[in-house]
Parts: sequence; structure tokens; C-alpha cells
Amino acid sequence: MVLQRGMPVPVWGTASPGELVKVTLNGHSRSTRADADGKWMVRLRKLKAGGPYDMRIDGANSMVIHDVLVGEVWLATGQSNMVFTVSKKINPWAGMLDEEREIAAANYPQIRMFTVKTAKTLEPQDDPAGQWQICSPDTVPGFSAVGYLFARDLQQRLHVPVGILTVAYGASTAESWLPRSALEADPQLKPLLDRFDALESFYKSHPGATTADAPPAPQTINSRPGKPGPLRDPVQDQHEPTVLFNGMLHPVIPFAIRGAIWYQGESIVGGKAGVSLYPHVMETLVTQWRQLWGEGNFPFNAVQLPALKNVSNNPMVREAQAQILSLPDTGLAVAIDVGDPDNVHPKDKEPVGERLALIAFANTYKQKLEYSGPRYKSMQIEGSSIRIRFTHADGGLLAKGGPLEWFQIAGADQQFGPAEAVIDGDSIVVKSSAVPAPVAVRYAWDDYPLGCNLYNRAGLPAAPFRTDAWDALGEIAQKFTGK
Repeated sequence: MVLQRGMPVPVWGTASPGELVKVTLNGHSRSTRADADGKWMVRLRKLKAGGPYDMRIDGANSMVIHDVLVGEVWLATGQSNMVFTVSKKINPWAGMLDEEREIAAANYPQIRMFTVKTAKTLEPQDDPAGQWQICSPDTVPGFSAVGYLFARDLQQRLHVPVGILTVAYGASTAESWLPRSALEADPQLKPLLDRFDALESFYKSHPGATTADAPPAPQTINSRPGKPGPLRDPVQDQHEPTVLFNGMLHPVIPFAIRGAIWYQGESIVGGKAGVSLYPHVMETLVTQWRQLWGEGNFPFNAVQLPALKNVSNNPMVREAQAQILSLPDTGLAVAIDVGDPDNVHPKDKEPVGERLALIAFANTYKQKLEYSGPRYKSMQIEGSSIRIRFTHADGGLLAKGGPLEWFQIAGADQQFGPAEAVIDGDSIVVKSSAVPAPVAVRYAWDDYPLGCNLYNRAGLPAAPFRTDAWDALGEIAQKFTGK
């Protein structure tokens, strides 16, 4: 395994009530007694990067865990694009673009990954199913591609061991990763829990019921109509609140981590209203996880959804995802340029891992480098044009491959049309002869903005943005399941 350097490292387990337990690693020892329920925990301190070491646990009996490294540990979590494995031989829908080359080169014994096996449960569990694996050409095919690429970049630049806890499940909603207590205490989120509880109660009290008999299950914006048939236990539905937190995340808390990387957003429950609620769900998730881990504001870096010809990846979802940046110690890896028009699982994962690593290098490890593409800062109307200014544009802006594309402009009538956009230093001037009195600009405002090409000189893409605050959800509401 890999343990986190430079912070208290919890080690916990079970023993007889009152039993004295001692944990020793590389000369550091801590002792405690098991409580009345037989649970114990110690916290190892002053661990420096290195290894391999043996960890010895002594009580009424003894055990030794071999080949323990100390370095950097990150949680890799979310839905299927985080589950997405390096090789398609493991998951036919996955597999990196250059998987054979990547697999052959994956001889990194200082990288280890623990992939938590699927478990959806009604009550919080204590033990995660899975095992640590050392990164090699034999094991890496089953690794999360994004988690592996992120770990590889960290290990090569920091020169310390890197561990990844992969805790992810395909098509999962954000609220499925929330604890019950968080939903119960929040008036905006409690209706999600109440609906789940009502459906679970119906399932238990109506054996043999069909989907037609039961209250409706949650419908995500990208879900297909369900087939009629026997009613399935709602606990086994990854769209329901709490079930993945209980079965997969709770068992690894509070294993010491440096931070988390998150790739989720294609599954949002509730159509237009669900997208509006999504930023609050994510804010709750980040704050709750930080409280449960007890490490303070550990870094939480998310991936913004790439381009896709599907309502799940519409610009309002990306805008909702970007609101995570209002929280301290968060980052957003923009992936608008690495999508696939027809595949919700794009295979070009290399830029995603690289951009997540850049955020970590700059914000967590305090290295001086550019980690973000241009971010919209402000607009100024200049006659028949609008000037757009950005942060993360100190080195200048770049139109990759030709003139800037996917800029739109509108007047007071709120009707957007194509616009001419020209780089002027660290700003962009946008205009259209069809809109002599402009008031707003949008960029890459589409499910699949093929050819959007605004970058900074560091080669990082600008996130889609808009200068207006009009009802964009109303404009695309007809795309959603429901109203």
C-alpha cells in the first residue's frame, strides 16, 4: 500500500474490548486500547516519503503488512469516466487511445492503486472490498485510466510513491455519494431522500410488485426509458441517494489522503430543476467529505464534461460544474476539446490526467506553472463590439488551428447569432454586423462545440462561458427528461 506523508495517518481495526494494540512503522509506534465495541484507531505521525517498510500490528495476536510505501495518496472518484480502464480488454466500452503503448510502458513500482469493488447498501459499511496492486504492465489494464495518468504524472515530477484509491461507479449521481445525515439536514436535498425512502418502503412492503405499480424511480437527463418488469430494490440503483457512500466510500474514511479528483456529471436527476440543484449538491458533497475526513479543506479537483452530442453534456451542466470553484481549494480541469460526438466515454484520457496533475502541481504542491486555460473575467461594450477579458492569460491568448470559432453575440432581444472574434493582446473583441448594439457574448455554448479553439499560450483550453444571466435553462429545457 501507500500511506500519506506529512500528516497524521489513521490506522484502525478491531480487537477484543479493552485489548491493547500497538502499531509500528519505520520506528514510529502508537498504542491504544480497543473500545467497548472492539474498535480501535491510532494515528501515525511524522511519516516521510520512502519505503518499502513493514507495518507491524501487535495485540493478543500479531500481523505484519509488507511493502508499505509512504508518499502521496489521492482519492479518484465519480462515475464511469473515472471507472474507465486503461484497457478495453477489461471493460469493452473503455480503453485508452494508445493503450498498448501505455500498458507496455507502465512499469512504475512506486505507483499503487486500490480499486474498491462495487457495493450499494442501505447502511454504511466498514470494510472495503478490494486490494492494493502495484503498477505494472500486468496490472495497469484494470486501473482507472484517469487515476493512473494522474498518478504517473505526479510520481514522475514529485519523485515520491503515489497511491490512488479508486472509488467510482458508472452512471452514479452525486447524491449517491452523500451520507444520509447530510440530506436529512438540508431542506433542498431532503426531498431526494424522502422519495428514496418511500420507494424503498414500497419495495419491501410489496413483494412481486412491478415498476408500473411503484412510485417512479429517479430519471437522469441522459437516461433511457426503463423497461417494465419486476421492481428492483432501489438500494441497487446508483441514481439513488446515499447508496454508494454507504457501500463504497464510508469504508475508506478516514484513510489519509492528500486530496480528491472527481469525474462525474453525466447523471443528474430531475431535468431542469436537477441541473439548477446540482451546484448545491456538489457543494454539500465537498464540504461533507472534508468534514468526515477531518483533514481540513483537502484539495478537490473536478473534470468538466467534454463535448458530446447528448443533453447530458449541455453547457448548463458545464456551467453548474464550474461553480465548484467558489469553494476553497478546488480546481476544474477543462475537457471541452477531448470529447467524442457519439461516445459518452471518450478515449482521449491523456489530457484529462495531465490537466488534473497541473492543478495539483500548482495549487497543492506550490509549483510555479500555468494550470488553467483562460477563464472569463469581465466584458466591456465598445460601440458595436464587446471586449472580453480573462484570467490565466498572462502569456497571451491563442486561436489554435485558425480563426476563433464558436463565439456568439446577442442584443437586447437575447437572440444569439454567430460572431467574429479577434484576439487583441490578453483580451478578445467580439462583434457581428447583424447585432449593431450588442449586450452579451457566449463561447462554446453547445452540447458539442466542434472546433472551439481558444487557448492560452500554455496550451490549455478556455472553458465555455457566457456573459449574460438570462434563462439559459429555459432555452434548452425541451431537451431534458421531464419539464
